Amino acid sequence: MKKTAFIFLLFPVVLFCQNKTNILPTPQSVSQKKGEFKAPEIVNVYADIRFKYGIYLLDALNTYAQILPVPSVKKAKKGIAILFVDTFKNPEAYVLEISKKGVKIMAGGDAGSFYALQSLRQLRKSQESWLHDGFDFKPRKLGNLPCLKISDAPAFGWRGMHLDVSRHFFTVANIKKYLDIMAMHKMNVFHWHLVDDQGWRIAIDAFPKLTEVGAWRNGSMVGAYQNYKIDSVRYGGFYSKADIKEVVAYAAKLFITVVPEIEMPGHSLAAVASYPWLSCTGMPQDVAKSWGGFADVFCAGNDSVLQFMQTVLDEVLPLFPSKYIHIGGDECEKKRWKTCVKCQKRMADEKLKDENELQSYFIRRMERYLNDKGRILIGWDEILEGGLAPNAVVMSWRGTAGGEEAVKQGHKVVMSPGKPCYFDHYQSKDSTEPHAIGGFNPLSAVYNYRPVPESVLPSEAKLILGAQANLWTEYINTWEHLEYMAWPRGIALADGLWKGGNRDGYAKFLNALDLDLKRLEYLKINYAKSHYKN
Repeated sequence: MKKTAFIFLLFPVVLFCQNKTNILPTPQSVSQKKGEFKAPEIVNVYADIRFKYGIYLLDALNTYAQILPVPSVKKAKKGIAILFVDTFKNPEAYVLEISKKGVKIMAGGDAGSFYALQSLRQLRKSQESWLHDGFDFKPRKLGNLPCLKISDAPAFGWRGMHLDVSRHFFTVANIKKYLDIMAMHKMNVFHWHLVDDQGWRIAIDAFPKLTEVGAWRNGSMVGAYQNYKIDSVRYGGFYSKADIKEVVAYAAKLFITVVPEIEMPGHSLAAVASYPWLSCTGMPQDVAKSWGGFADVFCAGNDSVLQFMQTVLDEVLPLFPSKYIHIGGDECEKKRWKTCVKCQKRMADEKLKDENELQSYFIRRMERYLNDKGRILIGWDEILEGGLAPNAVVMSWRGTAGGEEAVKQGHKVVMSPGKPCYFDHYQSKDSTEPHAIGGFNPLSAVYNYRPVPESVLPSEAKLILGAQANLWTEYINTWEHLEYMAWPRGIALADGLWKGGNRDGYAKFLNALDLDLKRLEYLKINYAKSHYKN
């Protein structure tokens, strides 16, 4: 290590420790050694100032480990050192060493240091909170930590969780809680589905009716889809720009990238209800009350519609630093396009053979706009139909075929197949399970999922960025229900995306999960116990 300056601070620290690691996601390599680090009551923490977020990392110990910073004037004999290693190629990689003299964290970047802290936090048996639940900031002992060495780095760069807030809306406080549990398990992408037929959830100054009208519906479908029962309760909500900034900033401190989804050209009824001229007919519409797809979508032959969406994105992009911007592109009904004069003229002028190519034309136009802004378009696998935009990334949800085709064409892919990555599906066949949209994705199926299909060549596999779970909320209208559907399946997915193919087996995972779920219980997370029923 090169000589470098350090920040010296005294911290009474609370960390998780035990004789066995049981860290989730499972580290790549753990070497256990004899002995323990018997920490003094007050422990010094040293952070290498070459970390961009060096000060933040110390603050993270304060926030997540319930510690109280006290200035130090001299180096203690025993403590925690957070060191930068410029030979690490992966900024998410880290080495955590615990010896009888103290704790040393070496990392190739800020994220690696942060993930080392997550592992360190999980090394204590006590279930005292290290999130935002009942801090009292009283000095606490570090306790005894087992001597070991962890060498760790993620197998995949995209480790994501999705959340649909259009069908049912959730508060900023809810979102932060979701991000907390993601960060605890080293997940790094939050895909925020902000608009759909049933509600537009982000304020746009240029088009205020998007939230004045589009954020509210005069009823919602209740019960099973086939029963088609709709209540008359007005429902809605939206996020101000200040709300969005708050969430994005909070996520950034957890090393989570927020990827917004602004749906187009389909699933756009909330926008069409706000501004009817966006559709092919121009007829007044209501924000959708029921689930499913709808015929009235954006008019792909109207340049004003494309300009409208670019103006919307002009306000969206400054809120989200993410290089990826999700435009949806799925389940677009093309019935209106077949009889629309403007759409048919566009097809003739551009020599497009069918409406699938018309959708591709629309998406290519939006991709050029995003590329000019330094962003990358990502969309559901329907964007393959009619020809894929040149630089687009495909999110494969209708199985893996879309992803397999995309990598063969040289495009990057995020895998998110309905089986087993749709967490709105049932996780047990027990009759006591809450009503879900259908399907069956138990914890074991999520654990056993591998993002790279066997048919994909090694050269193509490099294009698979990772995977994510999707939480659609048609049948999830409370936060407690959402947590029940998300966890622990999200933990199983996190384990696979971090550890990769060399895994320890489902039985060992369940043993580690038992302790992890005690942490969630202490944090008042309403996780599912469905895996005990299967």
